[in-house]
Amino acid sequence: MTFTLTRRGFLAGTAGMIALHPFSASAQSGQAHLRIMETTDIHVHVWPYDYYADRPSDTVGLARTASLIDAVRAESTNSLLLDNGDFLQGNPMGDYMAYEKGMDGDVVHPVIEAFNTLGYDAMTLGNHEFNYGLDFLTKALAGAGFPVVCCNVTTSQGDEITADETLVPPYTIVEREITDGAGETFPIKIGLIGFVPPQIMTWDRRHLEGRVDVRDIIEAANAYVPKMKEEGAEIIIALAHSGIGSDEHTHMMENAAIPLGGVEGIDVVLSGHSHLVFPGPDYEDWPGADVAAGTLGGKPGVMAGFWGSHMGLVDLMLERDGDTWTVSDFTVEARPISQREEDRSVTALVDDHEPVLEATDDAHEETLEYVRAEVGQTDAPLHSYFALVADDPSVQIVSNAQTWYIEQMMQGTENEGLPILSAAAPFKAGGRGGPDYFTDVAAGPVAIKNVSDLYLYPNTVRAVKIDGATVREWLERSASIFNQVEPGAEDAMLLNPEMPSYNFDVIDGVTYEIDLSEPPKFDRDGNVINEGANRIKNLRYQGEPIDESQEFIVATNNYRASGGGTFPGADGSTTIFEGPDTNRDVIVRYIVEQGTISPTADANWTFTPMDGTTVLFETGPAGAHYAESVEGVQIEPAGDSDTGFAVFRIRL
Repeated sequence: MTFTLTRRGFLAGTAGMIALHPFSASAQSGQAHLRIMETTDIHVHVWPYDYYADRPSDTVGLARTASLIDAVRAESTNSLLLDNGDFLQGNPMGDYMAYEKGMDGDVVHPVIEAFNTLGYDAMTLGNHEFNYGLDFLTKALAGAGFPVVCCNVTTSQGDEITADETLVPPYTIVEREITDGAGETFPIKIGLIGFVPPQIMTWDRRHLEGRVDVRDIIEAANAYVPKMKEEGAEIIIALAHSGIGSDEHTHMMENAAIPLGGVEGIDVVLSGHSHLVFPGPDYEDWPGADVAAGTLGGKPGVMAGFWGSHMGLVDLMLERDGDTWTVSDFTVEARPISQREEDRSVTALVDDHEPVLEATDDAHEETLEYVRAEVGQTDAPLHSYFALVADDPSVQIVSNAQTWYIEQMMQGTENEGLPILSAAAPFKAGGRGGPDYFTDVAAGPVAIKNVSDLYLYPNTVRAVKIDGATVREWLERSASIFNQVEPGAEDAMLLNPEMPSYNFDVIDGVTYEIDLSEPPKFDRDGNVINEGANRIKNLRYQGEPIDESQEFIVATNNYRASGGGTFPGADGSTTIFEGPDTNRDVIVRYIVEQGTISPTADANWTFTPMDGTTVLFETGPAGAHYAESVEGVQIEPAGDSDTGFAVFRIRL
């Protein structure tokens, strides 16, 4: 691909309809504007469609991001289009290609088809590229009409890093012609080098162990970048599927974008993996990340969100220095495809890019058939009508899947063998969502789109390590959703409406009672309001009183583990595993592997008996036919509310 468009020719052809970037507009002889476009963490979101909810979405989709490309290219004299990894897995289209259709024959993966259609110049690998195994990855990459680079995944390692045999080429040096401000063209050699988190050897051990190994990101960069310079690379761009973490390098660190910016010879850092946006408020006052300047470790850097939510733009002003080009100035931007309004509605900022939709239409239609078809069976209904008053099947299946996943992830680690608990909360449980806002999946076939009913949010799985005393405090925080009830009270209101259902964690793997005669220990925001309160009674592990000094692994999600809801033991400091998979994807995989799931709640928690005491709570009217099957509580109808809810009574 040769850049031949001149600034003057462009202006004449468009009559100034599209504004040039200031670098293109002001470049003089010996100066050239190079625009670098980044997509990252597409996760198979080619179409603007939520396959779990089975409806269009204005916030996602490479087909939307792609509609920016023509204008973005037109704003610049010279450009490169690059992807930063995690393209292969992440929504039902990815699962359909891996588990159903496959990559045999002349099949081209729909994301690769889209990349080819858009004329990508190169890409690197992300950690999710390994989720389906190396054979599937190799077949998917075979369709790429552009280089795929990654320097720190090896098939064999030499005495020196540069003697390694790598899974894909460690880097490429593309030779282009670049047009300066006077309309003259010159050759330029641009080095593109890729990186992936070394943690793939933990996350996908079953696919990778004995077949590949990994190198530290910074150590690999320090080895290869001088070699690229020796081979004539004038500008080097790091395609780093690695997040923005500490500014201090530690061996095998996962989020190494800032130290990578400090590597001599690297000119630009394309970051990803964290599903955040840089420059932007996510990284205000972050050591080593300058939001105002758009730099990571002192070099221009960008992170373009996820699922096609943004396009990352790094604009370089290059100057001719003898026979080579150097960076004299830069700007950085993450350009969104939508914006959220004050009323929480979403406004699309771009339209669909039809060539991408046309190229992937068959895969989209086949995926719709896939998500609407059966992927497993449930031998009990999955509903959340009584999730706030008894152990519940819709929460139970989430806990079962999380436990199943974390058991695998702990194998071969220093935490293998520690007892694993699982914390999960009901998301659709009425409240402000109204009387129809409940999970309700009948016994029988389960479709992938039903998983959106079980788990609303695209959280990722995490695990924390805490002691038994903290397990108790976690449950005390959860039990704050209940009002205090006087013994002997008749029809007292059970639930505090100010407490959201997603903060009512049930911890599976232990048994316990909740004593409503005690006051709550925490308020809505997690502040201690009753220091001596002790609602959690008879807390046991494997039938014995819990040892408060024993260590436990608790499977949860990134929201909770990083401090969401302000739960004791979940502030980010106790996290020992950050999974690359969403909780929804884990549930789907669990159902597929099990074939038939048995989500019947095991009644591991109940209310402490209070003679002569009754409480009232509201749920959806459609829950009435499940009332008799709820374990551990005595439930009976008590009329209807004036807001459309059904009222039920519990005899404590």
